[in-house]
Amino acid sequence: MIKIAILGLGTVGTGVVKVVEANADSIQHKLGQPMAVKTALVRRFRSRPYQELMTDNFREIESDSEIQVVVETIGGVDAAYDYTRRCLMAGKHVVTANKQLVAEHGCELLELARQNHVNYLFEASVGGGIPILHPLTQCMAANRIDEIYGILNGTTNFILTKMVKEGAPFSEVLKLAQEKGYAEADPTADVEGIDAGRKICILADLAFGHQVSPNQVPMEGITKLDLKDVEIAQRHGYQIKLLGRCLRLEGGRRTAYVAPHLISQENPVSDVNDVFNAVVVRGNATGDVMFCGKGAGELPTASACVADVMECIQEQRHRPEIGWSPDESGFVSPLELKDRWYFRTDTTLSQQELPHGAQVLESSAGTAFITDYITGHEAQALKAKLSAPACLRVLD
Repeated sequence: MIKIAILGLGTVGTGVVKVVEANADSIQHKLGQPMAVKTALVRRFRSRPYQELMTDNFREIESDSEIQVVVETIGGVDAAYDYTRRCLMAGKHVVTANKQLVAEHGCELLELARQNHVNYLFEASVGGGIPILHPLTQCMAANRIDEIYGILNGTTNFILTKMVKEGAPFSEVLKLAQEKGYAEADPTADVEGIDAGRKICILADLAFGHQVSPNQVPMEGITKLDLKDVEIAQRHGYQIKLLGRCLRLEGGRRTAYVAPHLISQENPVSDVNDVFNAVVVRGNATGDVMFCGKGAGELPTASACVADVMECIQEQRHRPEIGWSPDESGFVSPLELKDRWYFRTDTTLSQQELPHGAQVLESSAGTAFITDYITGHEAQALKAKLSAPACLRVLD
């Protein structure tokens, strides 16, 4: 009998118990023995399912030699970091969906796991139920990964989908997302790009082999998007999506950022709607490979957690391909990248006022246009010069 513990019995923690119970026969067949949740750590006892599993004493889990794997679903950093360290030092594998903890302390925790001959796995931290980290580190291991981009937050994608399909303003759709449970009462981490930023850091860490810290990565959300630009983009063969993006640059340099983009409707990512996520990985041998699915939710995220638990049991060894150097040098500002940029001005511009090579989309009640390839620095200077209320990267 394989016995595991869960730290936190909220949405994801409860989902882990459900997946283990619902798929018990399949899990036993694959592992050769049954699996069960023995203990679940909670902050306070209250009437809810799985009360028989609950404890408020972490030391019960830490000292229990029967517990082989601990699933951390607390979220945040403080308690989760302390408990994770203690579990690893106690010789227990740890599985998590906590993207903030992995983005900020993953390198350190992976090294601690290596020292104690256990695993620290976090497939569920990026993309929920979408398998992305395992393919990135194993299935595409023969590739040099040059770029990763994608829709990494289901809440913002739901909001943008509604803005496009129903012509509703941001504030109205945000309220709907909160009513449906897609957005928290405080939606800041989602709508300001912070959640997607943590995920692109993890992807960049694994793809490039060096630490990319959240405090290095510019994160822009969707709170400043105007419905005018959503509608203009759609009329001209584009959709606006909030993308996380990281790139390998010459000389061992790298960059990453999160921002809204105009993305061509010929790109399959433009057709990923509602709460779905999509991640495109560009390998020098494979070309573009796209992963798509539900990026959040109780059961999709729990599914990824339980799969990691099973891998810990099956492998019973440290996975050397999961890890990266703590060296943060070599990160450069994404403003150095050359992209095409979309602008909208409140005044109609003459041909002489437009930048060289600009493609005019609309010129009534202001001018909307797309530039030739320019750096982010040049785009910021042009935005200031034109007093443009809209300035977005374009991804074809």
